[in-house]
Order: sequence, then structure tokens, then C-alpha cells
Amino acid sequence: MKNQNLAIASQTTRREFLGGMALALAGAGSCLFLPTLSGAAAASNPSIRFPSEPRQRICVSSYSFREFIAGEHHKSGNPTIELKDFAAHVVEKFKVNKIETWSRHFPSTDPTYLKQLRSAVENAGAAIVNMTVSGKDSAYSADRDERERAVANCKKWVDAAAVLGSPSIRTGVSPAKSSKPNVERLAESLNKIAEYASANNIPVHLENDDPVSEDAYFIVKVIEQVNSPWIRALPDFGNTLDGHDENYAYPAVDAMFAHAYAICHVKPSIGTENGVIPVGLARTFGILRRYSYKGYCSMEYDAPGDPYKATASLIDTTVSYLS
Repeated sequence: MKNQNLAIASQTTRREFLGGMALALAGAGSCLFLPTLSGAAAASNPSIRFPSEPRQRICVSSYSFREFIAGEHHKSGNPTIELKDFAAHVVEKFKVNKIETWSRHFPSTDPTYLKQLRSAVENAGAAIVNMTVSGKDSAYSADRDERERAVANCKKWVDAAAVLGSPSIRTGVSPAKSSKPNVERLAESLNKIAEYASANNIPVHLENDDPVSEDAYFIVKVIEQVNSPWIRALPDFGNTLDGHDENYAYPAVDAMFAHAYAICHVKPSIGTENGVIPVGLARTFGILRRYSYKGYCSMEYDAPGDPYKATASLIDTTVSYLS
């Protein structure tokens, strides 16, 4: 779907939902979040009001169930879950009413589909509290056209988040064939994204995901260079343990939490080429508490084995650490 059409639909849909959005989200135990209408003055800071009750701070990532959700990662022989049914599935299986969606699980970004998805989520008594976005173009590429495509992709998903009522997104930083990670070029791209995000009241997060293009310390340097309340860190508990020892990984997560806002990814372990590496949850939740982090904790299981059993256990563990 062309960005222009999505942007137009975003504006009208936001008006349609504006009157009832606060009530619907409050009923789902979600944050109180109202996106800014197009043409209104941009907010100076994000205005998400997070719940304080531990279980209400938990969401379940669709990424954990990629082998079950319809799409390119669906595993033959597994039950097929449509993205629009995922929220109801999570409520039924885990008694959690918040989800985090992955862009590669969207069969369409057509405005009609986005409205159907939002209705399905709300009918389940649930809410989308973050969207993880992936793309093929690098926002730090030496090729300006590629950087512009990466910026446009992020803006498209900001528009989608506004339609869906998601208060934030995470944008991936893809590797560039033409360049090593570059702080200045990525910061230039993110400044454009920050301006767009502020007009929509939707903060954009960067995650310590890819060991090259999204190394935690590189991400922190870029966030500090941009110096915008609309560009924040998404600390992942386990990703940096893939390729680094704990003397590197945990201080890196600490550096990410210094810039965290609305979302973090909780993992009990991380699957690597060298096997499954356990995450020191007590140590990482200690970092979370030290920074008085108030945002959501997304359950993201990313290791071999049954994600249902692991997610249920991780929810219980997370509730105990947040209590």
C-alpha cells in the first residue's frame, strides 16, 4: 500500500476512534494514549501513562510464536494463527491482555485490514502496546536513497501504529552492504523520524538486536547524538549475550536502560550457534529497577522448545520481579 494512502487513512481513522479510544484502552488495562491529529501542534515529550499493576505491565510478543502465526516463518504442521486472532489467543492462553506485534506478521497494511485488526484486538478486550518493525533498507547506508527508503518505511509504520492505537514502535536498524555502522548518518535519519514521531505522539525505539548494526553501545551513541525524547532504547535482556560474554552484555543492557521508555524485551535465554545461553534475570531486573523503568515488559521467547510453556513461566517470573 502506498504511504500516501496509508497516511490519509490514518488521519480519518484516528478521528473515528478518538472519541472512544481512551475508554477502550482503559478497559483493556492499557496505557491512556491519544495520538495527535494531523495538523495539531507536536507534543514536546511522549505522554504515555503506564499501568502500575505488575501483570498489566506485561505484553506477549507475536515474534515468540512466529512458527504458529501465518506468514513466512510459519512452520508446517503447527496450528495456523492469523494475526488478527493473536490477541484473543493470548488472552485465552495466558490471561494477558496486551500484545506486541511484528511487522512481518502483517498480511497487509491496507487501511481496511488495519481497522479490522484493531477491531479484533479491542473485541478481545486487549490492546497493542508496541509494534516491532523490520525492513531491508539501512538508515545509515552510504547510499542516500537507501536511507530515505528506510526513513519512509519507519514513517509508514508510525502511521499504522496511530491507526491501531499502538503507543510506540520499535524500528530495526538493518545492516548496510555499503558501509559499517555510522553514527552520524543514522542520527541524521533518526532526526527526520523523530520529527514525524512527535507529530503523531508515538515514540520510536531502537533495540540491541543485530550484533553489528544494532550493537547496544552503538545504539546508545546514536540516541545520545539525536538527543530527542522521541527516540528511545528498547533493552533486550538476552540479545547481547549472543556473541559477547556477560562482562560485556550486562553493562550494555545497563547502558540501554538509561535511555529506555516504553518497552523492553524479557528473555529467559537466547538461542545461539553455540547453544542456548541463560539470561541472569535477577541481575537484569535489578538493572530495570535501578533506572525506575515504568514501561511495558514484552515476553519474547527466542530459543528452541515450546514457546507456550516458556512464555507462561516467564510471565509468572516477571510478575514476581515487578511486584
